Amino acid sequence: MSMIKAEKIWFNGVLVNWEDAKIHVLSHVVHYGTSFFEGARCYKTKKGSACFRLPEHIRRLHDSMKIYRSTPPYSEKEMEKAVLETIKANRLEACYIRPIIFRGYGELGVNPAHCPLDTVIAVWGWGAYLGVDALKRVWMSVSLPGTASRRTQCQTWQKLGRII
Repeated sequence: MSMIKAEKIWFNGVLVNWEDAKIHVLSHVVHYGTSFFEGARCYKTKKGSACFRLPEHIRRLHDSMKIYRSTPPYSEKEMEKAVLETIKANRLEACYIRPIIFRGYGELGVNPAHCPLDTVIAVWGWGAYLGVDALKRVWMSVSLPGTASRRTQCQTWQKLGRII
């Protein structure tokens, strides 16, 4: 299912136009997949828009970074506020929420420590992308024995899961 483009993306604390949210081709994330992300939803309800477990999603994003010895550039409260600000700026009642923190342009080598951490929050209209019955299904978390994959979402784990 294609996404419905929004107007603004929150990029390192600034709302920028969708088309202007760009990174350099030599950013560390492009070459080594050094990113941390979450996927959440905001639903239209009878009482107004409601983000499903937003604090828990943002906490898991931060925990993912800590597992990989990275310090989040924004606090959990700042991230939650930025998500709500981005939804409001795009005038969306229901949407998909994708906060992502990645290693940007700096040095290009295996060690990402000297590359900046860039933070992006994108929201967009995206219908029932898992199908209409997805909310009725029970989800089961699958992880590799002895790993932290249940507690973390980073691009490297996603790639590894496709290989195994």
